[in-house]
Amino acid sequence: MSAGTYTPRPGAAPLPRMIAAQTALETRMLLRNGEQLLLTVIIPTLLLVLFSAVDIVDTGSGASVDFLAPGILALAVMSTAFTGQAIATGFERRYGVLKRLAASPLPRWALMTAKTLSVLVTEVLQIVLLTAIALALGWSPEGNPLSVLLLLVLGTAAFSGLGLLMAGTLKAEATLAAANLVFLLLLVGGGVIVPLDKFPDAVQSVLGLLPVSALSEGLRDVLQHGASIPWAEAGILAVWAVLGLGAAARFFRWE
Repeated sequence: MSAGTYTPRPGAAPLPRMIAAQTALETRMLLRNGEQLLLTVIIPTLLLVLFSAVDIVDTGSGASVDFLAPGILALAVMSTAFTGQAIATGFERRYGVLKRLAASPLPRWALMTAKTLSVLVTEVLQIVLLTAIALALGWSPEGNPLSVLLLLVLGTAAFSGLGLLMAGTLKAEATLAAANLVFLLLLVGGGVIVPLDKFPDAVQSVLGLLPVSALSEGLRDVLQHGASIPWAEAGILAVWAVLGLGAAARFFRWE
């Protein structure tokens, strides 16, 4: 045994290892939170099963689940990337967690990367679960999986930026109230369950510019109608992603 076997080696771990460790921690915290599970798993699942089994909303020709499944997938992305992340990050900021993490060897951009990766991991679990339930209810998806992936990534980026912007600028209690309110409003008016053509003509064009509407309609074009890439909806999501992430990077306050 050499004399240097137990010599301390102070210093930060390699950056990829730090990001991986923080991602695993963020994912465990997200999945252990009862409120987050309600938003990310229970509510989307109940809405999918209820509105597919009971003819409450006129979703047009074809099986209700064919219309509902893409919208519920969009809702799942919004619930995790926007609502869940905004609330969790807002209270981390209030309790000084972000301030302490900012003083660690983990760079701030790496912390945001870990949070984004945690969101993606959670979304994968959501999509697998909701897809299995929708298939059991008789869903017959079409389209190119790569187009679906592109829309989901753009939607995640858009909602993540908006969630971080809200968490980094408002107080934790205000973030909690605002994030839940926005979730409910977009659930009703974002084309998730109620088709946009059921709204007045003057409102449809405005609602169509919302990120959840663009994601819902884009996924529906691909999965229900077999479209290739819905460029208009993808463009709307890309604009929201750039604006949201840019504003979050500019105005986010760590304390």
